Amino acid sequence: MEQHQVVIVGSGPAGYTAAIYAARANLKPVLFSGMQPGGQLTITTDVENYPGFPKGVLGPEMMELFRAQAERFGTQIIDGVVTSVVLGKRPFVVVGEGRELLAQTVIIATGASAKWLDIPSEKLLSGHGVSACATCDGFFFRNKEVGVVGGGDTAMEEALFLTKMCSKVTVIHRRETFRASKVMIQRAQANPKIAWALNQGVVEVLGEKQSGVRGVRTKDTVTGAIRELPMGGLFIAIGHEPNTALFKGQLSMDEVGYLKVTPGSTRTSIPGVFAAGDAADPVYRQAVTAAGTGCMAAIDAERFISSGGAH
Repeated sequence: MEQHQVVIVGSGPAGYTAAIYAARANLKPVLFSGMQPGGQLTITTDVENYPGFPKGVLGPEMMELFRAQAERFGTQIIDGVVTSVVLGKRPFVVVGEGRELLAQTVIIATGASAKWLDIPSEKLLSGHGVSACATCDGFFFRNKEVGVVGGGDTAMEEALFLTKMCSKVTVIHRRETFRASKVMIQRAQANPKIAWALNQGVVEVLGEKQSGVRGVRTKDTVTGAIRELPMGGLFIAIGHEPNTALFKGQLSMDEVGYLKVTPGSTRTSIPGVFAAGDAADPVYRQAVTAAGTGCMAAIDAERFISSGGAH
C-alpha cells in the first residue's frame, strides 16, 4: 500500500492552499479533488472579493490558478472521490479511485453545498440572477429589487445585508412563522426595505440566461393560489450542508454535520486529522477564510509530523 505523509480530501481554496503549503514543506501531499473539483467557486461566476484580483476573476479560473500553484510545488492530484476512510488508528487509510493510501496525516477540505429548491428554472438561472450567497453576489444587484427564500437566521442575515445595496428585498417563506431567532426577525421587520411574502413556495424562477431574472412565480401554501412577484434577482437561503457524511461516527461534529475543531487550530477529535474550509465553518464560508484555514491545516500537519505525532 502507498504510504504518504499528507493526504488531502477535497479541492477548493482550503484543499489547494493546504496542498501549496504542505508541498512547500516537502511533505509531498496527495490531493483527491472530489465530486466538484475546485469546490463551490466553480459554480460562481465573478469573484470580486478575493484580495489580489482588483478587476475580479471568474471562480473556475481562480481555482485553475490555485490548482496550478499546488501542482507546481509537487502536489499529486487524483481527480476523483474518496469513498471511505479509516481513522481509528495511524497510519490512516484513505480509499478512492481504485487506490488505497496510508496516510500519516489527513486534511479534510470537503467543503459544503448550498441547499437548493431543486426546480429546473433555478438550476438554469444559477449564476445568472439566482445565487446562494448574498455576501458573494449581492454587489451585482445594486439598486435592484431582489428576493430571498428562507425563514432561518441565514435568510434574515442575507436579507438585511442585501438592503445595503438593493432597492427592495422580499423575503419569501413557505410558512408564516420563522425558524430565525427573535432578534433577527425583529431586525428584519424593522427594516423599511424588506417586504414579506409569507405562506409562499417558489414554483418557478422567471427569466433567461442572457437577461437574468425578471421575477418568480409562487404558490400560496394555504390557498394554492399562484402569483407572480417581479424582481431582478433571487437568493436561496435555506441553509448549507457540510459534505462530511464520509466521517460520521469517526470524527466529532455538530448536529448539522460541521466538523468540530479545537478553537484557534484545525485539529479535529482525532490527532493527526485536520479540517479546513467550509466543512468545519458554519459562520464565515468565504473563499479567503477557507484558504486561511487550509494554510493552518498544512502547518498543523507539518508540526504534527515533525513532533512525531504529538498532538
